[in-house]
This record gives sequence, C-alpha cells and structure tokens, in this order.
Amino acid sequence: MTKNATVDEREAELLKAQEWRTETPGHDGWERSVRPDDPDKFYVISADSHAIEPKDWMSGYIQDEVREQLKSRRSRREQEMDKERAEGVREPKEQPVTAAQKPVGKGGEASVPSHLLDRSKMAGEDLERLLSGRYPDKRVTDNQRDGVDAEIIFPGAAFLAAQVANDDAQLAMRLCEGWNNWARDWYGDHWDVQFPMAFITTTDVDLAVAEIERVAKLGFQGVCLPNKPVFGPQPPRERNYNLPEFDPIWAALQHTDMPATFHVSTGRNPTTARGPGGAVANYVSHCCTTNIEPLVLLCASGICERFPALRFAVVESGIGWVSWSLEAMDEAYKKHHMWAKPKLPELPSDYFKRQGYATFGEDRSGLAVAAEFDLIDNFCWASDYPHPEGSWPHSPEAIERQMQRLTDGERAKILGENAARLLGVEIPR
Repeated sequence: MTKNATVDEREAELLKAQEWRTETPGHDGWERSVRPDDPDKFYVISADSHAIEPKDWMSGYIQDEVREQLKSRRSRREQEMDKERAEGVREPKEQPVTAAQKPVGKGGEASVPSHLLDRSKMAGEDLERLLSGRYPDKRVTDNQRDGVDAEIIFPGAAFLAAQVANDDAQLAMRLCEGWNNWARDWYGDHWDVQFPMAFITTTDVDLAVAEIERVAKLGFQGVCLPNKPVFGPQPPRERNYNLPEFDPIWAALQHTDMPATFHVSTGRNPTTARGPGGAVANYVSHCCTTNIEPLVLLCASGICERFPALRFAVVESGIGWVSWSLEAMDEAYKKHHMWAKPKLPELPSDYFKRQGYATFGEDRSGLAVAAEFDLIDNFCWASDYPHPEGSWPHSPEAIERQMQRLTDGERAKILGENAARLLGVEIPR
C-alpha cells in the first residue's frame, strides 16, 4: 500500500484489491445455479463457517475460577510472545492505531470494536467480513444473500482448548463444555440450518467420550476434534490417533452416529513462519497441509476398518492434495509391505472413499481431478463465512469460476448433498 496516502487514496487501493472477487464466467448452460433468485437453485451447505463469539460469551457458561485460569494462561502466552519479540523471533507489536489509520468504510470512517486487531488494512467488503458473523439471525440473512441454505459452524474461542489440553486436560474440557453449551443455546433458534460442531479435546480419552455422549444428547450433528491430540510438533514417541487407546472415541462417535471433523490450526501452530512471505507460508505449509496426517492415520492404521460406520472430514485444508495423498498411501502400503501394518482387507484409499470427506473453498486443481479419481462423493464446498479466506458475499461467483466443467449432478453433490450425508441430515424439499 502506498505510503503517506490519504484516507481516500487508501480506501481506493483497498477496494481495488477486492475487485477480483466479483469476476465470473457466469452459469450459462447450467441446469441450475447457486444464485439466490434462481427458482430451481441448488441446495447449498457451507461445510465450513465460523462462530464469531461475543466478547462476553463465557458469562453464564464458564465458571469464574475457570475463566481466571484461562485468563492466566493467555497472559503467560502473551508474555512468552513478548520475549520472542525482544529476541527477534517475532515481529514487534504494531503501534496503536490512530484515528487516521482506522479502517475506512463506504463514505468514511467505520466504527470498529477496540478489541479487533490490525484495523488499518480493511475497507469495503473486507471490513464487512471482519464485522460479520456475530448474530445467528444476521447469519441466516447473510447466507441467503450468498445463496447458502445451511452452514456447518466451527468454533473460534474454543480452539484455545487444544493448546490448554497439553498440560491441563480438565481445564481444557471445561472450556469445551462451556463453548458447546453456549453454541447449543446461541444457535438453537436456527438449529435446522446452523450446525455447530461441538469442540472436544482428546488428550484425556475418558473425558472426550463423556463429552461426545453428552453433546449427542443435546442434539449436535457432529464434533470437531483437534487434528492432532497433543498440540505442537510430533516427536516420535508422542501419542497420536493411530494408537488403540483412542478407540473408545471412534466407538462413541460410531455409536452416536456423529462424524469427526478435523479443522486446521487445532493441532499445530499455524503462525510459524515470520518475515517476508511468512503469511503465505503459514497458510500453505503450517495450516493446510497439517490435515494430511489425521486422514492418513484413520485410513491406514485400521481405524476405519474397525469402525466402518465412522464418518470423518478434514476441514479448511483444500482438496488438491487429496488425490495425491490417496495414491501415496496406497503406494506406501504396497511397496513398503514389509513395514506397513496392520494388513488391511482393502487399500487405505478405499477407506477414505467410503468414509471420508474434505472441504474446500476455491480449489480448481482439486476439482479438475475429482471425477477422474472417483472423489466427487467426498468433496464438500464451503464459504468459510465470515473469514477473509472465504468467498462470502460472492460465493456464487467463486462457485461459477471453478465448477464450469462439472455436471449438474456433480455440482449438487459437492455443494450440498455430500455435506448432508456427512452430517446425517435430510435435505429439505
């Protein structure tokens, strides 16, 4: 962005950077579209959206002493980050935002809550995304505007539990329970179109099983598990989902008929790279690729063989890598037969095709090979509302940009039918 630019010049630059979102080849020749005014519109489920919790969401859901413990943990982490900045590992804190630097909206300054970060680079719909997603009723109208009929909602605040669980499983589960109770109440008026995933940490298997059984009775359609049970790097001796000790979790999910979803950034730190190119490296290398591990472990370790009714999904990591991963799994299983265990009656890839799903927002490379590798039934589109990585409020354009080569039936599956099957819900007439 140009230095010393005026507010109007800065706004113009910010708005121009968003123009690509409206580009589309259209939907000529499609039997149906995702346009909200189409009388024969596709039924669309966003398989990945996010809760934007109000600042006081814990009130009435998290006990005061637990809140103090969580606050203390956040404080310690902030102190650690300050030390890293002093040692040059992290970039220095940004200076306080002045009035002239605040985000610009259409026609002038925008009123932004003081707790939101990095407010000097937002304008137009980027700013609208930053301020959206807070209220269930508004989410419904925002999604209708975007051609989306229902959404699977993942936590924001509860993801902290994955890190807390490393050294205090009880505290982490109190946070999970509080968020799950809050989500059940917060989205309860729209329970037929808003499907929050109950967040459950897995370092303590007994606690995880108890919470799975509890949220099933509350009516949740699925759970979100950390994509690695112990947050951080993976030393060779560290526990992971392929160990039999986690079998009670898969048994509980199979018994309650709820899928396990694995969202990125819940098992490893997604902000590892610093400096030039760091933001891109973090997204590609330290965020998206981390979902390869749970997919491979569930398919190659015998979990899906032992629990054939278990459904699972890797979320917000794209789909372009899936076909390669399935081929790599089978190659390793066959060529490294002298080391690969257990011996399975089917190839690892077969278990994913039978029980697994992957979500994406914009991934033309993955869609280009979806039919060739027999993966049309396994991919679920998502808007990632209201995050900046997502397509809201221009999801129809994003879908039209990448689904030109698909058939009407293939689009229907990827846009909604697959996600409905993952959740175990009926598509309304």
